Amino acid sequence: MEKKEVEEQEQEQVVNPWQVSAKDGGKIDYDKLIDQFGCQRLDQPLIDRVHRLTSRPPHVFLRRGVFFAHRDFNEILDAYERGDKFYLYTGRGPSSESLHLGHLIPFMFTKYLQDAFKVPLVIQLTDDEKCMWKNLSVEESQRLARENAKDIIACGFDVSRTFIFCDFDYVGGAFYKNMVKVAKCVTYNKAVGIFGFTGEDHIGKISFPPVQAVPSFPSSFPHLFSGKDSLRCLIPCAIDQDPYFRMTRDVAPRLGYNKPALIESSFFPALQGETGKMSASDPNSAIYVTDSAKDIKNKINRYAFSGGQDSIEKHRQYGANLEVDIPIKYLGFFLEDDAELEHIRNEYGAGRMLTGEVKQRLIRVLSELVERHRTARAAVTDEMVDAFMAVRPLPNMFN
Repeated sequence: MEKKEVEEQEQEQVVNPWQVSAKDGGKIDYDKLIDQFGCQRLDQPLIDRVHRLTSRPPHVFLRRGVFFAHRDFNEILDAYERGDKFYLYTGRGPSSESLHLGHLIPFMFTKYLQDAFKVPLVIQLTDDEKCMWKNLSVEESQRLARENAKDIIACGFDVSRTFIFCDFDYVGGAFYKNMVKVAKCVTYNKAVGIFGFTGEDHIGKISFPPVQAVPSFPSSFPHLFSGKDSLRCLIPCAIDQDPYFRMTRDVAPRLGYNKPALIESSFFPALQGETGKMSASDPNSAIYVTDSAKDIKNKINRYAFSGGQDSIEKHRQYGANLEVDIPIKYLGFFLEDDAELEHIRNEYGAGRMLTGEVKQRLIRVLSELVERHRTARAAVTDEMVDAFMAVRPLPNMFN
């Protein structure tokens, strides 16, 4: 996207890896975002095709449009149907001690993709990025990366198919060669046009995009993919990461690599309303995986924005506005049962179910999810982290 396009977008909404905001504090217009970014809508025939190829029910995030856009996902499925393999790449910028539910979404979905397609996965922890953007020390960024790795491992990834790496530890060798190749293909003006850098940004920020780009190239991981330079890459991520991979897809053919494919999600909204994404900087906007059942109950009851009416009488008469109701939106992410969700939507929308009842159901769903995660994380040892981060072949990579 050129600079003029970025300026026009900023008048309406800003979506990039560091800022998500809509005009006048409104909702993100995802249809407009698809047009602006030039990606494609993830339609029902593609979802049906995933079901057919994997013999698994589509993940709830697919069924309900949480992952709603893509780039060349159809080509990944074409290749898979021909018997060609691919690998997955996703990541996390470790800027906080604990993950919130919004952070878990790409990992929950990536776990499903790994299990469904039986493919290898690389997970990048961009401790260098957060050191530069969040003004964290190198040592603190590294510590947070390792803590976040434990939450990621707790999602249930297969160690025989998964390699987790921190940039501070891994960047070098073949990885760094690819970074330099990408950097030589992207002019300063192009980087400003894509990412909106200004003269006040330090040069570390401007030099960072190639670091996030090159895990999409299999030659960056010679211990995993030696001799497999044509292997395709699929990146599950939130749509605010799209600028990195627009750049990557632009330069890949010039370097003799395949363009990475993407499957992109919407944002998990803050408790206070759907005006952007859940923020780690505001603890009352988010449900954390470290929150107790009491914390979750308190946050949902106090802060979850309701689309219900001001009084019971009005609510019985007019019903809830489901378009703005956060408890309904959260249930759409995490309540597995489609029939139960539809029943709640119908009853609440018609005024027969009250806001308090919907919130109580959400509290149970989230409390159970967080407790499962907390139990799984408690079982993750330092030795397990070391095993996922060890530079070694993956014994079960494509089996």
